[in-house]
Amino acid sequence: MKKISFIGAGSVGFTTAVIKDITTFPALDSAKICLMDIDEYRLNKITQCIHRIKKEMNSNITIISTTSREEALTDADAVIITVFNGDVDIWRHEIEIPMKYGVDINIGDTRSVSGIFRTLRSIPLMLDICHDIEKYCPNAVVLNYTNPMAMLCKAMQTYTTVDVTGLCHSVQGTAKMLADWAEVDAETLQYTCVGINHLAFFTLLKSGETDLYPLLQKKIETDEFYNKEKVRNEIFKTFGYYVTESSGHNSEYTPWFRKRPDLIRKYCSPEGANWNPGEHAYSLKLRQDPHRFDNLVKEFMENPLSKERGNEYAANIINARIGDGTPFDFNANVLNKGSVENLPFDACVEIPVTATKDGYIRRFNGKLPDNIAPLVAYTATIENMTVDAWEKKSKALVYQAVSLDPLCSAVLSLEEIRLMCDELFNINKEYLGDFK
Repeated sequence: MKKISFIGAGSVGFTTAVIKDITTFPALDSAKICLMDIDEYRLNKITQCIHRIKKEMNSNITIISTTSREEALTDADAVIITVFNGDVDIWRHEIEIPMKYGVDINIGDTRSVSGIFRTLRSIPLMLDICHDIEKYCPNAVVLNYTNPMAMLCKAMQTYTTVDVTGLCHSVQGTAKMLADWAEVDAETLQYTCVGINHLAFFTLLKSGETDLYPLLQKKIETDEFYNKEKVRNEIFKTFGYYVTESSGHNSEYTPWFRKRPDLIRKYCSPEGANWNPGEHAYSLKLRQDPHRFDNLVKEFMENPLSKERGNEYAANIINARIGDGTPFDFNANVLNKGSVENLPFDACVEIPVTATKDGYIRRFNGKLPDNIAPLVAYTATIENMTVDAWEKKSKALVYQAVSLDPLCSAVLSLEEIRLMCDELFNINKEYLGDFK
C-alpha cells in the first residue's frame, strides 16, 4: 500500500482536487492518504471532504489525519507540500509596508519585495520539512506547491538531498486559455514553454501544423480579447511570445505597469478582464475574509462531485513515479544545470520534463529567444541573490536584491528601499531570524 502525505492539507480546492484525481488511478486507489495540518479545525473539515470523495468515488483509499509531521512523513512514498509560514497577520506586512513607500503589490507571493521577504521567512520551514523527509522517508517523491516557487525549490534542491520538484498551474492554465482564444481543442496543442516560474514563455505554440501566434496577434487587436489580459497582451505585443501567469502577477514582475497610478488604472483595471487584472492586495483581501474557508467547505460538500479527472498534475506525476509507471509530461521547477543555456546555471528554471518511475527526464536543452532571455535571466539572478542572502543571513544582499527588482527600482530610491526593507526586517523578525 502506497502512502501519500499532504503537508499543509488545509486547502479545500487543492487538496480535494488532487485526492479525487488520485482515486481515478487504479494503481493508487488503495493508497493510504495522510492529511497533516497544524490547524486542527481546518484539518477536521478537510478530512470530512476527503471522506465524501472516498464514498462518492467508490474508492479504497485509507484516510489518516494528524497534526504530527513525523507521523505524516514516516514511510511516505510521496509527499505534497502546500504550507503557509505565518498567517495573514504576518503576510500582510509584506503588502502594506511596500504600499506605504509607493510599491503597489497585487499578489506578492512570488517576487518583488514581498516575494523576496516571503522567501526569507519560508526557507527555514521548507528546509525543516525536507530534513524530516530525509529522516523519515528519504526515498519519497516530493512535490512542492508553495510559493515563491522558484526560490523555495532552489533552496530545497541546493541544501537537501530530497527528490523534490515544484509545479504550478500557470503553464497548463495559460495553454488552455490560449487554445480557447484560438478556438482550437486544447488536446491538439503542441507547445514548448521555458523560463522561470510565473515568467516562462511559450516559445512554440501550435495546433497540428498551425502556428497559433499569428491568429492570437489578430485576436488581441480587439477590445474583447485585449482587455482579458492587458498586461500579458502588452508583453506579447512587444516581445512576440506569450508569458505564463496572470496579468496581475506579471504587472508586479516588470517595471512597466505599476510604477504610476495612471498606469495601474490603464493596465490593471477589472473591466472585461480575467480573474486577476492586478487589483492591489488581491490575494490578501481574499484570505482576510474570516468566512472564506467555511464557505468553500460548504460549497464543496453541497455541490455535485465531478468524477472526471481534473487539470491538476500532481496525481499524474505520482502515478508515473510510484503508481503504474505511465510517463507523464509537464513543466517542472528544477535547477538549470545548463538546460537553458542563456539563464544562470544554478537558477531554478521551469522546463518541460517527463515523469517516469526512474525520475524526471528533461526535454529541453537550448536557449530562450534572445529578446526575452535578458528579462528572465535578470529576474533569475535576483532570485539566486535572495537565496544566497538567506544562506549568508546578509541584509546587504537583501538590499541589493530588492534594489535590482524591476518594480521597486522603477518606484523608489536606493535609500527608500533600505528603509522599506528595514521596516520589514523589524516587523517580521520572529520569522526572519538574525540577519546581519
